Amino acid sequence: MAKQKLDGVVEAVHYAPDGKVAWVRAYERRGSTYSDRVLLDRNALIERIKAGKHFFTGQRIPLEAGTFEIIHPIRVIGLDNHPILVTGYSPATRDTLDGVPEL
Repeated sequence: MAKQKLDGVVEAVHYAPDGKVAWVRAYERRGSTYSDRVLLDRNALIERIKAGKHFFTGQRIPLEAGTFEIIHPIRVIGLDNHPILVTGYSPATRDTLDGVPEL
């Protein structure tokens, strides 16, 4: 199986009261390694994905440095003025990052 191109891993999400992603806690790829945990607001995550970066949901495997259990790709769907963040390929009407713990 070919290795997936991976630019970031989202490990936790916080939703605003309106149901949109407020921010995510993630690791970003920096060359051959990953950054420390970073907080990305909704707009920053959407811009990175629209720029061609590949973000996935997942979690870091303890004691294995930059090794992650990858779960789902994160996609941006919808119109430019109403983007929606989703995992998987089912249609959605609001931000839905399945399998990501909420903070």
